[in-house]
Amino acid sequence: MTVLVNVIVTLGMLYVVPAGLRLIDPAGLRRTARLWPLLAAPGALCLWLPRGLPATALAALYAAACLALAARAPVRLLRGRAPGRAPAPPEIAVATALASPSIAGTALVAERAGYRLFGFDLDILALTVPHFHFAGFAAALVAGLVCRALRDRPATGLSRWAAYSVPAGTLLVLLGYFVDDWAELVGAVVLTGGMWAVALLTWREIRPAARDRGTRALLATSAAVLVATMLLALWWAVGEATGIVHPTLTWMAATHGLGNALGFALCSVLAWRRLTTGPIDRRPPADGDRPLTADHPPQAIRH
Repeated sequence: MTVLVNVIVTLGMLYVVPAGLRLIDPAGLRRTARLWPLLAAPGALCLWLPRGLPATALAALYAAACLALAARAPVRLLRGRAPGRAPAPPEIAVATALASPSIAGTALVAERAGYRLFGFDLDILALTVPHFHFAGFAAALVAGLVCRALRDRPATGLSRWAAYSVPAGTLLVLLGYFVDDWAELVGAVVLTGGMWAVALLTWREIRPAARDRGTRALLATSAAVLVATMLLALWWAVGEATGIVHPTLTWMAATHGLGNALGFALCSVLAWRRLTTGPIDRRPPADGDRPLTADHPPQAIRH
Protein backbone atom coordinates (compact mmCIF):
# COMPACT_ATOMS: atom_id res chain seq x y z
CA MET A 1 0.00 0.00 0.00
CA THR A 2 2.84 2.39 0.80
CA VAL A 3 4.26 2.43 -2.72
CA LEU A 4 0.82 2.92 -4.28
CA VAL A 5 -0.09 5.76 -1.92
CA ASN A 6 3.26 7.43 -2.55
CA VAL A 7 2.73 7.32 -6.31
CA ILE A 8 -0.75 8.80 -5.94
CA VAL A 9 0.47 11.58 -3.63
CA THR A 10 3.37 12.40 -5.93
CA LEU A 11 0.93 12.83 -8.82
CA GLY A 12 -1.19 15.17 -6.73
CA MET A 13 1.74 17.25 -5.54
CA LEU A 14 3.62 17.63 -8.81
CA TYR A 15 0.83 17.86 -11.37
CA VAL A 16 -2.74 18.08 -10.08
CA VAL A 17 -2.16 21.02 -7.73
CA PRO A 18 -0.19 23.26 -10.14
CA ALA A 19 -2.54 22.43 -13.02
CA GLY A 20 -5.48 23.25 -10.77
CA LEU A 21 -3.94 26.57 -9.78
CA ARG A 22 -3.78 27.53 -13.44
CA LEU A 23 -7.48 26.76 -13.72
CA ILE A 24 -8.29 28.93 -10.70
CA ASP A 25 -6.37 31.96 -11.93
CA PRO A 26 -3.72 31.60 -14.66
CA ALA A 27 -2.80 35.28 -14.24
CA GLY A 28 -2.85 35.80 -10.48
CA LEU A 29 -1.50 32.34 -9.64
CA ARG A 30 0.82 32.01 -12.64
CA ARG A 31 4.02 32.33 -10.65
CA THR A 32 2.80 30.02 -7.88
CA ALA A 33 1.72 27.39 -10.41
CA ARG A 34 5.03 27.63 -12.24
CA LEU A 35 7.05 27.27 -9.03
CA TRP A 36 4.82 24.67 -7.41
CA PRO A 37 6.62 21.56 -8.74
CA LEU A 38 9.82 22.97 -7.24
CA LEU A 39 8.05 23.74 -3.96
CA ALA A 40 6.45 20.29 -3.94
CA ALA A 41 9.64 18.39 -4.79
CA PRO A 42 10.76 18.13 -1.12
CA GLY A 43 7.35 16.72 -0.21
CA ALA A 44 7.48 14.17 -3.01
CA LEU A 45 11.04 13.19 -2.11
CA CYS A 46 10.30 12.72 1.59
CA LEU A 47 7.71 10.07 0.75
CA TRP A 48 10.44 7.71 -0.41
CA LEU A 49 12.74 8.22 2.58
CA PRO A 50 12.47 6.36 5.88
CA ARG A 51 10.81 8.22 8.72
CA GLY A 52 13.21 10.49 10.54
CA LEU A 53 14.68 13.98 10.61
CA PRO A 54 15.61 14.33 6.89
CA ALA A 55 12.14 13.20 5.75
CA THR A 56 10.47 15.43 8.34
CA ALA A 57 12.49 18.48 7.28
CA LEU A 58 11.56 17.95 3.64
CA ALA A 59 7.91 17.47 4.56
CA ALA A 60 8.01 20.71 6.58
CA LEU A 61 9.20 22.61 3.51
CA TYR A 62 6.23 21.35 1.54
CA ALA A 63 3.84 22.07 4.41
CA ALA A 64 5.08 25.66 4.55
CA ALA A 65 4.26 26.10 0.85
CA CYS A 66 0.80 24.60 1.43
CA LEU A 67 0.12 26.94 4.35
CA ALA A 68 1.14 29.92 2.21
CA LEU A 69 -1.30 28.74 -0.44
CA ALA A 70 -4.07 28.35 2.15
CA ALA A 71 -3.51 31.97 3.23
CA ARG A 72 -4.83 33.02 -0.19
CA ALA A 73 -8.24 31.43 0.46
CA PRO A 74 -9.71 34.06 2.82
CA VAL A 75 -8.27 36.83 0.64
CA ARG A 76 -10.11 35.47 -2.40
CA LEU A 77 -13.34 35.12 -0.45
CA LEU A 78 -13.20 38.71 0.78
CA ARG A 79 -12.23 40.20 -2.57
CA GLY A 80 -14.56 38.03 -4.63
CA ARG A 81 -17.85 38.48 -2.82
CA ALA A 82 -20.44 41.02 -3.88
CA PRO A 83 -20.93 43.89 -1.38
CA GLY A 84 -23.35 42.87 1.32
CA ARG A 85 -23.58 39.29 0.11
CA ALA A 86 -22.08 35.98 1.13
CA PRO A 87 -19.38 34.52 -1.14
CA ALA A 88 -20.75 32.75 -4.21
CA PRO A 89 -20.73 28.91 -4.15
CA PRO A 90 -17.91 28.59 -6.70
CA GLU A 91 -15.67 30.84 -4.62
CA ILE A 92 -16.36 28.77 -1.52
CA ALA A 93 -15.37 25.66 -3.46
CA VAL A 94 -12.19 27.33 -4.74
CA ALA A 95 -11.27 28.53 -1.25
CA THR A 96 -11.69 24.95 -0.01
CA ALA A 97 -9.38 23.75 -2.76
CA LEU A 98 -6.71 26.28 -1.80
CA ALA A 99 -6.89 25.33 1.88
CA SER A 100 -6.94 21.55 1.50
CA PRO A 101 -3.24 20.92 0.72
CA SER A 102 -2.31 22.55 4.04
CA ILE A 103 -4.14 19.76 5.90
CA ALA A 104 -2.34 17.21 3.77
CA GLY A 105 1.01 18.89 4.40
CA THR A 106 0.49 18.99 8.16
CA ALA A 107 -0.40 15.30 8.23
CA LEU A 108 2.65 14.54 6.11
CA VAL A 109 5.01 16.25 8.57
CA ALA A 110 3.58 14.28 11.49
CA GLU A 111 3.65 10.97 9.62
CA ARG A 112 7.23 11.45 8.42
CA ALA A 113 8.27 12.30 11.99
CA GLY A 114 6.54 9.18 13.30
CA TYR A 115 4.36 11.37 15.51
CA ARG A 116 0.76 10.29 16.16
CA LEU A 117 -0.81 13.72 15.64
CA PHE A 118 -4.03 14.02 17.69
CA GLY A 119 -3.57 10.32 18.49
CA PHE A 120 -4.14 9.11 14.91
CA ASP A 121 -2.34 6.02 13.66
CA LEU A 122 0.46 6.69 11.20
CA ASP A 123 -1.42 4.80 8.47
CA ILE A 124 -4.38 7.16 8.86
CA LEU A 125 -2.09 10.18 8.68
CA ALA A 126 -0.46 8.74 5.56
CA LEU A 127 -3.87 8.34 3.88
CA THR A 128 -4.92 11.85 4.92
CA VAL A 129 -2.26 13.19 2.55
CA PRO A 130 -3.80 11.87 -0.70
CA HIS A 131 -7.32 12.42 0.63
CA PHE A 132 -6.86 16.17 0.94
CA HIS A 133 -5.04 16.45 -2.36
CA PHE A 134 -7.87 14.74 -4.23
CA ALA A 135 -11.09 14.72 -2.15
CA GLY A 136 -10.05 18.14 -0.90
CA PHE A 137 -8.24 20.08 -3.62
CA ALA A 138 -9.34 18.39 -6.86
CA ALA A 139 -12.93 17.63 -5.91
CA ALA A 140 -13.66 21.14 -4.59
CA LEU A 141 -11.98 22.73 -7.60
CA VAL A 142 -14.00 20.71 -10.12
CA ALA A 143 -17.23 21.39 -8.20
CA GLY A 144 -16.49 25.12 -8.44
CA LEU A 145 -15.69 24.94 -12.14
CA VAL A 146 -18.88 23.02 -12.89
CA CYS A 147 -20.98 25.50 -10.92
CA ARG A 148 -19.42 28.47 -12.69
CA ALA A 149 -19.84 26.95 -16.15
CA LEU A 150 -23.54 26.24 -15.58
CA ARG A 151 -24.46 29.60 -14.13
CA ASP A 152 -27.03 30.29 -16.88
CA ARG A 153 -28.33 26.75 -17.34
CA PRO A 154 -31.44 25.07 -15.89
CA ALA A 155 -29.09 22.92 -13.77
CA THR A 156 -27.79 25.97 -11.88
CA GLY A 157 -29.54 24.95 -8.64
CA LEU A 158 -27.96 21.49 -8.60
CA SER A 159 -24.55 22.89 -9.51
CA ARG A 160 -24.71 25.44 -6.69
CA TRP A 161 -25.69 22.68 -4.28
CA ALA A 162 -22.69 20.63 -5.44
CA ALA A 163 -20.36 23.60 -4.93
CA TYR A 164 -21.63 23.90 -1.35
CA SER A 165 -21.86 20.20 -0.46
CA VAL A 166 -18.39 19.12 -1.64
CA PRO A 167 -16.61 21.61 0.68
CA ALA A 168 -19.13 20.85 3.45
CA GLY A 169 -18.65 17.11 3.07
CA THR A 170 -14.87 17.47 3.08
CA LEU A 171 -15.05 19.51 6.30
CA LEU A 172 -17.47 17.05 7.92
CA VAL A 173 -15.20 14.11 7.08
CA LEU A 174 -12.30 15.99 8.68
CA LEU A 175 -14.37 16.74 11.79
CA GLY A 176 -15.47 13.11 11.86
CA TYR A 177 -11.86 12.12 12.42
CA PHE A 178 -12.06 13.86 15.80
CA VAL A 179 -15.57 12.76 16.80
CA ASP A 180 -16.47 9.19 15.83
CA ASP A 181 -17.18 6.91 12.89
CA TRP A 182 -20.83 7.98 12.72
CA ALA A 183 -19.88 11.61 12.30
CA GLU A 184 -17.43 10.62 9.59
CA LEU A 185 -20.24 8.66 7.90
CA VAL A 186 -22.37 11.81 7.80
CA GLY A 187 -19.51 13.61 6.10
CA ALA A 188 -19.07 10.77 3.63
CA VAL A 189 -22.79 10.90 2.74
CA VAL A 190 -22.69 14.66 2.14
CA LEU A 191 -19.46 14.46 0.16
CA THR A 192 -20.73 11.54 -1.91
CA GLY A 193 -23.96 13.38 -2.71
CA GLY A 194 -22.00 16.40 -3.86
CA MET A 195 -19.60 14.35 -5.95
CA TRP A 196 -22.40 12.40 -7.58
CA ALA A 197 -24.02 15.73 -8.45
CA VAL A 198 -20.73 16.83 -10.03
CA ALA A 199 -20.61 13.55 -11.96
CA LEU A 200 -24.19 13.93 -13.19
CA LEU A 201 -23.69 17.53 -14.28
CA THR A 202 -20.40 16.69 -15.96
CA TRP A 203 -22.04 13.87 -17.90
CA ARG A 204 -25.27 15.64 -18.84
CA GLU A 205 -24.25 19.28 -19.20
CA ILE A 206 -20.49 19.73 -19.60
CA ARG A 207 -19.54 16.67 -21.66
CA PRO A 208 -22.02 17.14 -24.54
CA ALA A 209 -20.92 20.78 -24.95
CA ALA A 210 -17.23 19.95 -25.40
CA ARG A 211 -16.15 20.39 -28.99
CA ASP A 212 -13.63 17.58 -29.36
CA ARG A 213 -13.88 13.86 -28.76
CA GLY A 214 -10.83 13.69 -26.49
CA THR A 215 -12.24 16.21 -24.04
CA ARG A 216 -15.60 14.45 -24.03
CA ALA A 217 -13.85 11.14 -23.30
CA LEU A 218 -11.94 12.65 -20.38
CA LEU A 219 -15.12 14.16 -18.93
CA ALA A 220 -17.05 10.92 -19.38
CA THR A 221 -14.31 8.96 -17.64
CA SER A 222 -14.16 11.35 -14.69
CA ALA A 223 -17.95 11.21 -14.24
CA ALA A 224 -18.20 7.43 -14.51
CA VAL A 225 -15.29 6.83 -12.15
CA LEU A 226 -16.83 9.08 -9.48
CA VAL A 227 -19.94 6.92 -9.30
CA ALA A 228 -17.90 3.84 -8.45
CA THR A 229 -15.23 5.38 -6.22
CA MET A 230 -17.70 7.30 -4.05
CA LEU A 231 -19.83 4.19 -3.66
CA LEU A 232 -16.73 2.50 -2.28
CA ALA A 233 -16.21 5.45 0.07
CA LEU A 234 -19.75 5.06 1.37
CA TRP A 235 -19.30 1.31 1.82
CA TRP A 236 -16.13 1.86 3.83
CA ALA A 237 -17.68 4.59 6.00
CA VAL A 238 -20.80 2.50 6.69
CA GLY A 239 -18.62 -0.46 7.57
CA GLU A 240 -16.50 1.56 9.97
CA ALA A 241 -19.62 2.91 11.71
CA THR A 242 -21.68 -0.29 11.85
CA GLY A 243 -19.10 -3.05 11.81
CA ILE A 244 -20.41 -4.73 8.64
CA VAL A 245 -17.90 -6.26 6.26
CA HIS A 246 -16.16 -3.55 4.25
CA PRO A 247 -12.94 -3.05 2.27
CA THR A 248 -9.59 -2.81 4.03
CA LEU A 249 -7.50 0.34 3.82
CA THR A 250 -5.14 -1.41 1.43
CA TRP A 251 -8.01 -2.38 -0.86
CA MET A 252 -9.45 1.14 -0.66
CA ALA A 253 -6.11 2.66 -1.67
CA ALA A 254 -5.92 0.32 -4.67
CA THR A 255 -9.48 1.03 -5.82
CA HIS A 256 -11.03 4.20 -4.39
CA GLY A 257 -7.72 6.05 -4.10
CA LEU A 258 -6.26 5.07 -7.45
CA GLY A 259 -9.59 5.61 -9.22
CA ASN A 260 -10.05 9.09 -7.77
CA ALA A 261 -6.47 10.07 -8.55
CA LEU A 262 -6.28 8.86 -12.14
CA GLY A 263 -9.87 8.44 -13.26
CA PHE A 264 -11.36 11.53 -11.65
CA ALA A 265 -8.74 14.12 -10.69
CA LEU A 266 -6.27 13.66 -13.53
CA CYS A 267 -8.94 13.28 -16.23
CA SER A 268 -10.90 16.26 -14.87
CA VAL A 269 -7.90 18.57 -14.75
CA LEU A 270 -6.83 17.56 -18.25
CA ALA A 271 -10.36 18.11 -19.56
CA TRP A 272 -10.87 21.49 -17.90
CA ARG A 273 -7.53 22.74 -19.14
CA ARG A 274 -8.83 22.01 -22.64
CA LEU A 275 -12.20 23.64 -21.90
CA THR A 276 -11.06 27.01 -20.61
CA THR A 277 -8.05 29.26 -20.70
CA GLY A 278 -9.04 32.13 -18.35
CA PRO A 279 -9.11 32.61 -14.58
CA ILE A 280 -12.09 32.26 -12.31
CA ASP A 281 -13.38 35.80 -12.10
CA ARG A 282 -13.33 37.47 -8.69
CA ARG A 283 -15.15 40.66 -9.75
CA PRO A 284 -18.74 40.65 -8.43
CA PRO A 285 -21.20 41.70 -11.14
CA ALA A 286 -24.57 43.20 -10.38
CA ASP A 287 -26.41 39.90 -10.21
CA GLY A 288 -23.86 38.34 -7.87
CA ASP A 289 -23.13 35.49 -10.29
CA ARG A 290 -19.72 35.51 -11.94
CA PRO A 291 -18.60 33.96 -15.21
CA LEU A 292 -16.10 31.14 -15.43
CA THR A 293 -13.41 33.39 -16.90
CA ALA A 294 -12.53 36.96 -16.16
CA ASP A 295 -12.63 38.51 -19.60
CA HIS A 296 -13.37 35.67 -22.00
CA PRO A 297 -16.03 32.96 -22.10
CA PRO A 298 -14.96 29.31 -22.07
CA GLN A 299 -13.50 28.69 -25.52
CA ALA A 300 -14.50 25.06 -25.79
CA ILE A 301 -17.98 25.08 -24.24
CA ARG A 302 -20.91 26.00 -26.46
CA HIS A 303 -23.48 28.00 -24.51
